[in-house]
Amino acid sequence: MTAREQYTPGPASGAQVRQDGEKWPLILVRELRHSPEKVWQALTDPAHLREWAPFEADGNLGTVGTVKLTTVGAPTPHVSETTVTRADAPKVLEYNDIRWELEAFGGGTRLTLWHNIDRRFISMGAAGWHICFDVLDHLLSGTPIGRIVGPEAMKFGGWQRLNAEYAQQFGIEKPNWPPQAAQKS
Repeated sequence: MTAREQYTPGPASGAQVRQDGEKWPLILVRELRHSPEKVWQALTDPAHLREWAPFEADGNLGTVGTVKLTTVGAPTPHVSETTVTRADAPKVLEYNDIRWELEAFGGGTRLTLWHNIDRRFISMGAAGWHICFDVLDHLLSGTPIGRIVGPEAMKFGGWQRLNAEYAQQFGIEKPNWPPQAAQKS
């Protein structure tokens, strides 16, 4: 049995939602056993992003400027021109509706993600990022299990459970996915 076949995400944890005006940022915190420099490279280097992130970048995200991001696993790829507005290695990275904060912590890194997601789908986003963080941790530990994103993640064991657990933690109704209108009768 491969490491990927053995992988099961742990319980929903380290997440919260805060209202910020009209936006509802998802805040996920994960403690990793790896240095901030190593985590920074995984967050910014296109080759590393291809191993764990829900998007691909056509350039390094570690410098201020424009980069194209392409969603992965979507029925049709969505390409967006993205502006990296802050790249303070290895502490803060900001682009689009995403902010990463890295803090040296206990010989590793406390990684905090701030991501503005439509409130109706915030538990789904939390479940997806939870799995991405697990994949990232495996990658950085030298035991990669391969990227698990998009519809593949939603079919993956544990994603539905995480979606329900995060919805409960956030005090929201679990999204009906796929939407009723998309389901065939």
